[in-house]
Amino acid sequence: MIQIKKFEFNLFQVNTYILYDNTKECVIIDPGCQTKQEEQILSDFINSNKLKPVKLLNTHSHIDHILGNNFVKQKYNLKIEAHKDDEIFIENAESHALTFGFRVTRPPSIDKHIDENNTIEFGNSKLHIKSVPGHSQGSLVFYNNENKFAITGDVLFKASIGRTDLPGGNYNLLISGIKQKLLSMNDDTKVYSGHGFATTIGEERRNNPFIN
Repeated sequence: MIQIKKFEFNLFQVNTYILYDNTKECVIIDPGCQTKQEEQILSDFINSNKLKPVKLLNTHSHIDHILGNNFVKQKYNLKIEAHKDDEIFIENAESHALTFGFRVTRPPSIDKHIDENNTIEFGNSKLHIKSVPGHSQGSLVFYNNENKFAITGDVLFKASIGRTDLPGGNYNLLISGIKQKLLSMNDDTKVYSGHGFATTIGEERRNNPFIN
């Protein structure tokens, strides 16, 4: 059984997730920790639960979702795994941050490119991947059918979808990807988004105004 812990970090209120099973191996998805205090919160949870981080994953590489990449990469000696098409957001991270009124040093590059052809393994568990571009060119969804959940990043939210007015955004492509790749999941699949509250595929199928 995969356990999921959510943290809300940085001024964008990004949802950072730690996934772990009974082996205590864990995966960190979208580390958004921006301050020393947020870094401490993340590491304290890992230490107190005696977890062993083995994977660092990004649903996409917009600045708000990668602010903690360098901290996690260095502290736990992990490779950053994300889609190759989002490398450009890392290259432009410094200027992108300035448009929101803060400064960053350039985040580390993606170490390993992943897409739908890959499976993420940790402990006794597996995450499968769906590529759902439209919010960014390289947006990924990590899901597990047995435990009935999907980590959707900024692809799908409760009663909403990811922005498509940013560089690399494409509204029609995003809607098409959601309908073809996410709505094919069971209605009771829990959706853990990149911001805000959790929902289910069934709830979004019935009530999301962008899908209906």
